[in-house]
Amino acid sequence: MENHLLSLVTFLPMLGILAILFVPRARVDVIRWIAAGATGLQLVVALIILGAFDSSSSGIQMQEHAAWIPAFNIEYFLGIDGLSLPMVLLTPFLSFLAIFTSFSINKAEKSYFALFLLLDVGMMGVFLSLDFFLFYIFWEVMLLPMYFLIGIWGGDQKEYAAIKFFLYTLFGSVLLLLGMLALYFVSEPHTFNMLILAQQPDIYSQSLLLGMNAGKVIFLLLFVGFAIKVPIFPFHTWLPLAHVQAPTAVSVILAGVLLKMGAYGFLRISFPILPHATLWFALPMAILGLINIVYGAMAALAQKDLKKMVAYSSVNHMGYVLIGMAAMTSAGMNGAVFQMFNHGTITAMLFMLVGVIYDRAHHRDIEGFGGLATKVPLYAGVMGFAFFAGLGLPGLSGFISEALCFIGAFPVFTWIAIGATVGIVLNAAYFLWAYQRIFFGPLNPKYENLEDINKRELYTLIPLAMITLFLGIYPAPMLDLMSATLNHLVDTVNAAGLMTGF
Repeated sequence: MENHLLSLVTFLPMLGILAILFVPRARVDVIRWIAAGATGLQLVVALIILGAFDSSSSGIQMQEHAAWIPAFNIEYFLGIDGLSLPMVLLTPFLSFLAIFTSFSINKAEKSYFALFLLLDVGMMGVFLSLDFFLFYIFWEVMLLPMYFLIGIWGGDQKEYAAIKFFLYTLFGSVLLLLGMLALYFVSEPHTFNMLILAQQPDIYSQSLLLGMNAGKVIFLLLFVGFAIKVPIFPFHTWLPLAHVQAPTAVSVILAGVLLKMGAYGFLRISFPILPHATLWFALPMAILGLINIVYGAMAALAQKDLKKMVAYSSVNHMGYVLIGMAAMTSAGMNGAVFQMFNHGTITAMLFMLVGVIYDRAHHRDIEGFGGLATKVPLYAGVMGFAFFAGLGLPGLSGFISEALCFIGAFPVFTWIAIGATVGIVLNAAYFLWAYQRIFFGPLNPKYENLEDINKRELYTLIPLAMITLFLGIYPAPMLDLMSATLNHLVDTVNAAGLMTGF
């Protein structure tokens, strides 16, 4: 059974899709609970994988390896390590909660839940694939359901937002495809196997492609492809619009999981396979991380739409991930991946809470509220907790991961780390200012009859809050899962730099 756990956790949602196809459209409750059951079972399998995982090993575990297209060395190759495990836990967890958030969907429910489960399959496949060709297929599988989920069930500008998302992501995918093909033809023997590709870094650094250093050219192709997904400035402009127009559950997945795929791509493919080019591009990546932090925070501060403010906060928070990764230190790398996980849980909370108030007030204008704390005290308390988690309050998980990113980056990029602290101040400013305008002051008469948060909504929020609090007080369990793999990655890249004088 253990030999097929990774395939099971990847394709379990497909069973949910097949079951939904046989249910009449009118049986909406059955469709919803099939989707919840599929993601719930997937979460159970992910927890079984966690129990079987050996955190002391830095290597790939639970490998599933089979020939797929032998003529071109394309394989069905799945595996898990300390880099992918946090994302393998986060994806079914957020998907399970997002299904319950989706219970408010009241249009074409059968298609919605089928597409949502297909998106889940694509996300999980990305985090477990160790064959670049297979990775790319799962990467592309995500594109279609997300396009329809935004374009059909989104807001007033849903078609424009969906097309913009599709075109940006497709452009990145084309560059990713070119980088993948270049790696395949430069490698000896020609292969898409990521483990074999990572064993021959000198070939890429010493070969020429279009008259230029092959490693650097391939790195830049992959960089743009992954940067669009992160998103890194200036490739970020699709994100705020997509978030604002997407349904709440789709925003949760978009920010909680999809944004992590770009950073994961760097760590799974670019860094171990192209270590020389990684060190060559480390400073520009750190500078881009600084821009993400400061620009994202300033843009969030200027927003009047609560959901757009949270969307720009994601640009800000992913900047810490970039700085931690670029530093190529143990603390920075562990902080970056921990921040990926923590941002997933915190931003999921934030988007769910935005959805709660939007369902009642039918708008997200920060200035249009006022004094809600007296009318919806429970909602105000949960929102306050989420805002404090978002601004990195000590005792909550975001603080630990951001601190590790700074600890890792400070010795390497001292001035960049100092400059990034401006983002922390601005981060607190936009969260606290928004909270003040929404909940304090006299009550807006329009909300005299506003209902407080209900049990179903609390059910989706309490698990996220508990994880945020637990990992803020005691982060060791998550860090222990990641550290062996990430420390090995840091050593591998730095060793390549010492050999070539970087």
